[in-house]
Amino acid sequence: MTLSVAFLTIHLSMAAVSLTVSTVKPLGDRIFIKVSESEEKTAGGILLPDSAKEKPQVGEVAQVGPGKLNDDGSRQTPEVSIGDKVLYSKYAGTDIKLGGDEYVLLSEKDILAVVS
Repeated sequence: MTLSVAFLTIHLSMAAVSLTVSTVKPLGDRIFIKVSESEEKTAGGILLPDSAKEKPQVGEVAQVGPGKLNDDGSRQTPEVSIGDKVLYSKYAGTDIKLGGDEYVLLSEKDILAVVS
């Protein structure tokens, strides 16, 4: 794309960025979680359409930030690590879609429990 104003010509180009889980590194106390699949059927066997499915609250930790920065400049180590299965707040974080998989980026304080 070329933009011309009086004697000034600027060439703008869009740089394509390829994002994968390994290229996403959360900052501070942020945690990057791969969302688990939501239930396809009810307990009674009724198939649910996509619009009726609830947002899952369980996922697997894909990436972990370096930890919260304390007042004295030291870092507080996150309590979760890559591979942990966690339960998190329902409306917490930012939803992100990468290559057909759904992820959520949230603060460590939004993680409620580690499930085994």
